[in-house]
Amino acid sequence: MTDASLAQAPAPHGAITDVAGIEVGHFTDTRRPTGCSVVIARDGAVAGVDVRGSAPGTRETDLLSPINLVDRVHAVMLSGGSAFGLDAATGAMRWLEEQGIGFDVGVARVPIVPAAVLFDLHVGDASVRPDAAAGYAACQAASRSAPAQGNVGAGAGAVVGKVFGMARAMRGGIGTASVRVGEATVGALVACNAIGDVIDPDTGRVVAGARTADGVALADARHALLRGEAPNPLLAGTNTTIGVVATDAALTKPQAAKLAQVAHDGLARSIDPVHTLSDGDTLFALATGRASRHPGMLVLAVMAARAVALATVQAVWHAQRLALPDLSLPAARDLNPTRQR
Repeated sequence: MTDASLAQAPAPHGAITDVAGIEVGHFTDTRRPTGCSVVIARDGAVAGVDVRGSAPGTRETDLLSPINLVDRVHAVMLSGGSAFGLDAATGAMRWLEEQGIGFDVGVARVPIVPAAVLFDLHVGDASVRPDAAAGYAACQAASRSAPAQGNVGAGAGAVVGKVFGMARAMRGGIGTASVRVGEATVGALVACNAIGDVIDPDTGRVVAGARTADGVALADARHALLRGEAPNPLLAGTNTTIGVVATDAALTKPQAAKLAQVAHDGLARSIDPVHTLSDGDTLFALATGRASRHPGMLVLAVMAARAVALATVQAVWHAQRLALPDLSLPAARDLNPTRQR
């Protein structure tokens, strides 16, 4: 691999917590690589969702349809552990209820917490997965500070580049970024566990993904597949990229749904292949309405796609090598010299 083919380490690009009204907390399990991450909007946020992958694991997504009643959520939970990890949202509900946060139904306040999960059960002991206690702990850790990135929270057990099997894959992770135009900010938090490669959207170079058969270089899955190399993917549903895009602009519920939809353009720019039958790619959109001026949906769409693409690349650049007794996977920094732009 020549120096010209090496990806460059991206500069920091802000965080989803740059959006007014947004907090993030991680819980990372010490027993094996797994965890969960929560995005909290204490005052509520108008929300939307868009599911593009064919193997999703989600909770409360029907509620977010523009034709349905409740228009504000109080948190979004991203979790490892496959469908088991949806239980983390229960812990978030309990924490939010203790804070007096939720949808007022007269006799109680019901916190609205949509959730999405990724599959990380093949990394370590599959009997260990995020539960309600993990979700509660993530909420306790939440703050307005820029969240940690890499192999923490929902990105703890993430793996990318599984097109040719787990033995040729690399570490995934969770990343964040933000974009500001005028008085409006859009931020993203993305947990990348994709079957495909992660690509720098500015250069087109592969940052992390499927490796060559000898394991020492990046294979470039998109070109390998087009040359006729046969895929050897894991069981369908064992890959997914999940995330949240948030803005301080004021949006209606249909506009929030549209923002979630166009945010997937960021995944298409930074992951290849993406939205496959083996992935459950899901993005939520939150609007806190704190900004004094709205830049318009066209500009917000461009900002959202950019923030998601940047966050996806940050997720793998902050990952670290995985070394388990039965599985060893390098990270992006192991195959790419770290050279700041």
